[in-house]
Amino acid sequence: MVSYTPLWETMRKKGITTYALISKHKIQSKTIYNLKHNKNITTITLEKLCDILECTPNEILEFKK
Repeated sequence: MVSYTPLWETMRKKGITTYALISKHKIQSKTIYNLKHNKNITTITLEKLCDILECTPNEILEFKK
């Protein structure tokens, strides 16, 4: 199972809100919903989040058993 718990910590450290992701960086609100509920996102979205947050995928998601 994928968990996006690291994303929220990375966003907090970088000072980026979900509002900024939606309004400034054009991330869809449905994608934010998927992230909040640990649902699937595309690798393109993962890459976009990495670019926005200047981080690696490990700072956005983790795999849980």
